[in-house]
Amino acid sequence: MKNYIITAVLAILLINVSHGQEDAMDNSPQYEVKVITSVESIVPLGLGRSRLISSNAERDYKEFTSAQTEEDGSRNKSRRKDIRVKDFEETKLLNFYNVGGIRFQNIAANDALISSKLTEMLSQGWDLAFVTSAVESDAGDGDGQGIFITRYIFKRRL
Repeated sequence: MKNYIITAVLAILLINVSHGQEDAMDNSPQYEVKVITSVESIVPLGLGRSRLISSNAERDYKEFTSAQTEEDGSRNKSRRKDIRVKDFEETKLLNFYNVGGIRFQNIAANDALISSKLTEMLSQGWDLAFVTSAVESDAGDGDGQGIFITRYIFKRRL
């Protein structure tokens, strides 16, 4: 009787180990990723455009990727028009500046809109994995350019 119990326990352990190995060998993606981007203008006088962008289209990067080697240095022949996405959400945001200078109410309004979008994403089962931001600011007289960009990178299990 003892031998039957030991044999049964070993069989269960072997089955669990073999299932674990199948899962480890499975190369299918475990997660899907979604990127939400906010672009907020820091152009003086409020002349820029600010938006929250979310793509509804999918692209496979492999279709637009080439590998170059010492033997084959040929250029990537992808066409830009094939990469462009026309199916996306665009939420209007307010610019950081107006005629009077920096406008803190605009920043608060943008925070409320961005929070609303992030909350919706979380309620749909997405997890916020990373946030990254960058600034290209006004470089002085005559430049008049600048943006503050933030990317919110979400993931969720498939």
